[in-house]
Amino acid sequence: MCRVITIAKKACLCIAMIAIIWVPLAWFLGQWLVVEKPLEKADAIFVLAGSANYVERNAEAARLYNLGIAPKILLTDDRNKGGWDNERQRNPYFVERAKWLLLENGVPETSIVILPDRINGTDDEAKALAKHLQQNPYRSVLLVTSSFHTRRALWTFTLMVDDMNLNTEIGVHSSPATNGPHSSAFWWTNRNGLRTTISEYLKLIYYYFALSNSNKL
Repeated sequence: MCRVITIAKKACLCIAMIAIIWVPLAWFLGQWLVVEKPLEKADAIFVLAGSANYVERNAEAARLYNLGIAPKILLTDDRNKGGWDNERQRNPYFVERAKWLLLENGVPETSIVILPDRINGTDDEAKALAKHLQQNPYRSVLLVTSSFHTRRALWTFTLMVDDMNLNTEIGVHSSPATNGPHSSAFWWTNRNGLRTTISEYLKLIYYYFALSNSNKL
């Protein structure tokens, strides 16, 4: 009986030690994904695509536009469609929904630019912006995306701009509504937080090796 009690005490001590180490480590891992590089003024705001987060991202982009941060908002088209729209009697593309949301939030149509290339990920979006910058040499662009995506987005776009010798400063700003469970020390207990955080680290690892091997996206 004493032996069983001793084993139980050791198990409890082990669990407590893991908790003491893991909880602050988990908090750090979630927070490390989030970076902010604000720009007081920019030539354009670039909203990264994402069907799950397009509302929050574009609402924040509209708010920044209305504050006078930048005179243009750039969107990309991932060719993904959303749910049925009764008014239009079809399934609109998310880039259409993003544009409509911007218009509803006071952004004039003349200030919205949809880049022509079809995109399928952050690297494609960086390429699309770089191509646009070759024709429109902006001095600065502010990225707007979800908080968990900010580090990878800033790194990817900055690398692309530098690789193509484009003299454009890249900033990044997260949409507040998406500061979700990954920012908590207990993100690993939440399905969404677990999926988001692990997925983002796997993508960071992939991008790191892809960029290291090719020196460009």
